[in-house]
Amino acid sequence: MIRIVELFYMMLPIYFANMAPPFVRYWRWRNWPISRRWLGSHKTVVGFFLGLAAAILTALFQSRIHWQGDLVSYEQWFLLGLASGCGAMIGDSLKSYVKRRLKIAPGQSWIPADQLDFVLGGLLALSFWVRLGWLDVIMILTVSFVGDIIINHLSFQLGIRNTRW
Repeated sequence: MIRIVELFYMMLPIYFANMAPPFVRYWRWRNWPISRRWLGSHKTVVGFFLGLAAAILTALFQSRIHWQGDLVSYEQWFLLGLASGCGAMIGDSLKSYVKRRLKIAPGQSWIPADQLDFVLGGLLALSFWVRLGWLDVIMILTVSFVGDIIINHLSFQLGIRNTRW
């Protein structure tokens, strides 16, 4: 059980990077799509950078806590947060690109890709700082899959997201 908590804590910058972009709906200024043609209109520049900022800020807070369960060193908190955020945002963007090529509409469910895209991208980025075993990866994917469904449904009910996925 302690290992799951350690893995969850390590994943926080990735999780917050993924949760931040829907809050762009409260942004009152111009927000261009990254590529309407390749990713759809809902993947925006501000959303991408908000995800990066959320990951960097989370890593900064983690660097100040000095918890004994740290699986990574937060001395390079900025690079760790930037990599986590980029991994999460790029993973999500690549999934959107594939969805558009497969003619899957934005907001339409594509299980399990919708739940694990940002996780896989983030884990790839974190691989420069931490070596995880297969059991660790399976635990992360399982917790992330279930947690993403719960968070997205809750966000939809609260009006933060336009879709459940």
